[in-house]
Amino acid sequence: MRRVRAYIGLGANLGEAVDTIAHGIRALAALPGVRPHAVSRLYVTRPVGVVDQPAFRNAVVALDVPAGPNPATGATALLIALKQLERAFGRQERERWGPRELDLDLLVFGRAQLSLDRLPAGLSLDPGKADRLLVVPHPEAAGRLFVLAPLADVAARLVPPGWYETVATAAARRASIEGPDAVHPIATWDGDRAEWRPLDEPQPR
Repeated sequence: MRRVRAYIGLGANLGEAVDTIAHGIRALAALPGVRPHAVSRLYVTRPVGVVDQPAFRNAVVALDVPAGPNPATGATALLIALKQLERAFGRQERERWGPRELDLDLLVFGRAQLSLDRLPAGLSLDPGKADRLLVVPHPEAAGRLFVLAPLADVAARLVPPGWYETVATAAARRASIEGPDAVHPIATWDGDRAEWRPLDEPQPR
């Protein structure tokens, strides 16, 4: 099976958000044909857009996923799987940028640049979104430190299709704009146990 490297952003700020994201990572790794590649640190991040809500927990996972017969088919299949997982984790319709049980965003799909009509199963649960398009790379990723910081953990030197800088450079640029309190790492992923290890705990050697 031919695979491509995909990057998925995870976010949650309702309930036990740390545990939810851990369960989400395990669920992503269990998708058919998927091979986990890397998991970022876990971050506490300031809400964006709607600021009167709890802080988020955010991470990024790198997966080698089925390429499909073409990028559009492969990316659409992955998007549908992400939306199914969101619903399985109890995702509810709320205002755009509002609280989330679990948010799964397709950030990058190999070297593909896509703008596609979403199938019904791939529609967002955000009622405030104005379009029905799947755009890859994610059109807002370059301006979101809560995406760029964890993405830089797993793909610092990546230049996503259509970008003119590396992820690490974009993250540094956004950090200078948003300030040092916008994101804060709190845990690393223990791949053997498939769970978070707080940064103040001794790390395995």
